[in-house]
Amino acid sequence: MQTNFTAEQLKDPAIQRSNEVLRTCVHCGFCTATCPTYAILGDELDSPRGRIYLIKDMLEKGRPADEKTVKHIDRCLSCLACMTTCPSGVHYMHLVDHAREYIEQTYKRPLFERVLRWTLAQILPYPTRFRLALLGAKIGRPLKGLMPDARLRAMLEMAPKQIPPVSRNDDPQVFPAIGARKMRVALMTGCAQRALNTDINDATIRLLRRLGCEVVIAEGQGCCGALTHHMGKTAESHATAAKNIRPWWREMQGEGLDAVVINTSGCGTTVKDYGHMFRNEELAEEAKAVAGIAMDVSEVLMKLDLPQGAPTGLRVAYHAACSLQHGQQIKTYPKDLLKRAGFEVVEPKDSHLCCGSAGTYNLMQPKISGELKARKVATLEAKSPDIIAAGNIGCMMQIGSGTQVPVVHTVELLDWATGGPLPAVLAEAELPALTERA
Repeated sequence: MQTNFTAEQLKDPAIQRSNEVLRTCVHCGFCTATCPTYAILGDELDSPRGRIYLIKDMLEKGRPADEKTVKHIDRCLSCLACMTTCPSGVHYMHLVDHAREYIEQTYKRPLFERVLRWTLAQILPYPTRFRLALLGAKIGRPLKGLMPDARLRAMLEMAPKQIPPVSRNDDPQVFPAIGARKMRVALMTGCAQRALNTDINDATIRLLRRLGCEVVIAEGQGCCGALTHHMGKTAESHATAAKNIRPWWREMQGEGLDAVVINTSGCGTTVKDYGHMFRNEELAEEAKAVAGIAMDVSEVLMKLDLPQGAPTGLRVAYHAACSLQHGQQIKTYPKDLLKRAGFEVVEPKDSHLCCGSAGTYNLMQPKISGELKARKVATLEAKSPDIIAAGNIGCMMQIGSGTQVPVVHTVELLDWATGGPLPAVLAEAELPALTERA
């Protein structure tokens, strides 16, 4: 694609990077075939190619973002299926991230929308605040029919039936390896996950220790910055991310780390991009080093000797989170691990399509998100699974709200299969195969 940025514009590192991305695009349109919003809406401007044209026009002219551009960029899930499909290697993620930052700087949203986005940015990345908000949503859920805005109704529906107690395993500490130490790793405990489902980190710690990892919960870490990053709130997202980079860097310089382990794939995609995010900032070296050892938990487990399990008699439908299969290009590891642990693994039709969660997307774009959820649940249930497994808390909440099939994190199943406790959601499900096994 030919671009026409001025020499002055190209002095801006963000414009320079977007120019590189735009010039890679050859207008082929392969991306439209795998774009969830294009599949639902059928509008060229709701495809990656259409959004690229809108972004190019906005950035080249240096004009403030307009309502039309904002509408179509806001509808983008950032699922990154287009990046997997693109034969030219267009790095759409960096382009749309820049567009969102530019929109945040130049476009004045309606008051209600500004308040809504500010509220999400002030609550979701902070586990204690988020817990209080979930409690409020749980209390207010009976009144959801009175809410005038679909986004407010979506927020009330988000609260789980039970809000789990705080897990002390998320406190700063070091868990020694069981047996000979093979690796020393830092576990990212995250933010929303600590409020929504504490079993995931607990299971991750047990499993890693059992397989020979010393697990460090570094003091000061928290949200990866993804939630505000995808809102275009760059200063906030970088400040949050820096709170992770510094403690992990200290551990790397101290006793050393073999990996930063991440069990929420949406966070993993962002942490692995820290090198790019901080490339022109003071923490550039540290950010690049941290990104270089960031690994999804499935990547770490593939390096360890996960025991071969006996057949469990359970059929698991594996949901591939977009941030894992497209953002990190990890496609087979979770399935390989589940099979090794003794589960029968099946995949739904159109497994490349997003479930509609996408960070705060299900809250900000509930109609489109709901259609994607219905599609995903239908294709998963068509496989008649006993369990649905996923590697991202957002996907788990989204899919779980639309099905009676128990939804479990992949690592919880692997922990159980290798000696850990039965995941709580399975204990409640009363599956025939579990009864026979007992």
